[in-house]
Amino acid sequence: MAEAGLFIGWGEPVTGREAKGLEVFAEALAYYGKAEQDGRIESQETVLLGPHGGDLGGFTLVRGSEAQIAALRAEDEFERIVTRAALVVQNVGVVDAAVGDGVQDAIGVYQAAVADLT
Repeated sequence: MAEAGLFIGWGEPVTGREAKGLEVFAEALAYYGKAEQDGRIESQETVLLGPHGGDLGGFTLVRGSEAQIAALRAEDEFERIVTRAALVVQNVGVVDAAVGDGVQDAIGVYQAAVADLT
C-alpha cells in the first residue's frame, strides 16, 4: 500500500495560452498513466474542481512508495512537464503528501514534536 504521494495542483490557464495548457495537460495525463502502467508508481488520479472562489482549478494525486515518489521527482520528464505547465498555467505546485500508511507515520512525527515542545 502506498505511503507517499505527490499533490500536483494548478489554477487557471495563462490568458492566450489555453491551447498550450490543454496540450501540456494531455502530456501529463499520458506520463502519469504510463508511470502507473509501468509500475513506477502505484496509482494516480486527476481531479478537476468546479468554481469555488479559490485559485486551485484541479490536481493530480500520485501515490506510491517513498522510493517510487523520489524516483519520479528525479525523472527529467517529470521536471520537463512541471516546467512546461508552469509556463502556461497559473499556480502550478508540487507538494509532498502522506497517504495510506504514511498518514499514521506523519501523525506520529507530529505527536512526538508536540510532546517535545510541551
